[in-house]
Amino acid sequence: MARTPSTMLPLGTSAPDFSLPDVDGRTVSLADFQQSPALVVMFICNHCPFVKHVAGELARLAKDYQPRGAAFVAINSNDATAYSDDSPAKMKEEAQTRGYSFPYLYDETQKVAQAYRAACTPDFYLFDAGRKLVYRGQLDSSRPESGIPVTGADLRAALDAALAGNMPAAEQRPSIGCNIKWRTGNEPSY
Repeated sequence: MARTPSTMLPLGTSAPDFSLPDVDGRTVSLADFQQSPALVVMFICNHCPFVKHVAGELARLAKDYQPRGAAFVAINSNDATAYSDDSPAKMKEEAQTRGYSFPYLYDETQKVAQAYRAACTPDFYLFDAGRKLVYRGQLDSSRPESGIPVTGADLRAALDAALAGNMPAAEQRPSIGCNIKWRTGNEPSY
């Protein structure tokens, strides 16, 4: 299992815009979340063992924080031609099986992943009400086969701070996961 760390986009970065289809074919944009006091953008996929390891917690996390006003959106930027398990049809199955209560979007051009400087799956970004980045990094310290329970502790603490109008802790650890599966010739230079 290759371990790719997130790029740790600079704090204070404005949320890059996006407009992508969800698993039901509806277009979802950054503007759709403008009323939320916090927005979590997650780069995930279906086949990655790191994502599979935390998928249940992603569903729980959203269900715990959506009633508090936080919004969640997941984006799959993998090359579905080379990785058929990450196709939009399989994404729809995954969202239903996992009970995702948030939009799961397909970034076919991979331009959104590049705009966020996403490097791995999973990769997490938390933006405040002004859509400034206040957290980027790991869900928690658990990894496949680590023996550490999946709790979402790091992202939960960041969400608690952001929803209270505070800055999350300055010490933020990179997410670790499978690299995004870039199309040949589409690999970013970051």
